[in-house]
Amino acid sequence: MATEVDIKDLLQAGAHFGHKTSRWHPKMAQYIHSKRDGTHIIDLTKTVTALEEVLPFITKTVSEGKQILFVGTKRQAKDIVQLAAKEAGMPFVTERWLGGMLTNKKTIGERIKHLKDIEARMENGQLEAKYNKLEIQRFQEEIDQMNFLYGGVKDLAARPGAVFVVDVINETNALKEAKKLGLKTIAIADTNADPSDITYPIPANDDAIKTIQLILDYIKSAIAEGKAKQKAAPVADKKEDGEDK
Repeated sequence: MATEVDIKDLLQAGAHFGHKTSRWHPKMAQYIHSKRDGTHIIDLTKTVTALEEVLPFITKTVSEGKQILFVGTKRQAKDIVQLAAKEAGMPFVTERWLGGMLTNKKTIGERIKHLKDIEARMENGQLEAKYNKLEIQRFQEEIDQMNFLYGGVKDLAARPGAVFVVDVINETNALKEAKKLGLKTIAIADTNADPSDITYPIPANDDAIKTIQLILDYIKSAIAEGKAKQKAAPVADKKEDGEDK
């Protein structure tokens, strides 16, 4: 069943509040409904349309076994983005976007391989058998620091199906790398953003926690639907094979 978008929920979450009119980007004009007390008001009917377009794409992408990379490093968003990604079983970047995270997979891959190796040796007791307590503590500090930087992308596929970002301006580097690789991009686009390079812009308030959480909930629901279809596909294929005999 497709995820249903409720405009009332968007309204209650404050998704319609844009930035001050002095900070707007002209390319967001098509998504702006009006002005109120010097602030642009986003047309939530356009937000609903955008979500109704992107959610089936997310479901289809996940049903094909591909990942959605979540990116949200701004202070008020990173905790809920990380939680949503973990609940959805998807990779994430919520602390700092490292240059080459997508475009320099060789270097990033080597760092992640090193991290996994140290973690495995720590877990199976190899390090404890060979090093003293102070050295073990240093290994643990290295693990913690690397997990801080790479923990969310340890299981990132070589090429995710799409990249979702909470803030177009804040996550410029992530979007640039995604574009360079020809990856589909999904982004919450506030009235101060340029949505022209985003495959699926979602016009909405990108600062309000309630708005971010609501959109994350919609995305998680679409991902869950995609995973359900992915699991059901082999069963359906097997049934069809049996019927052909």
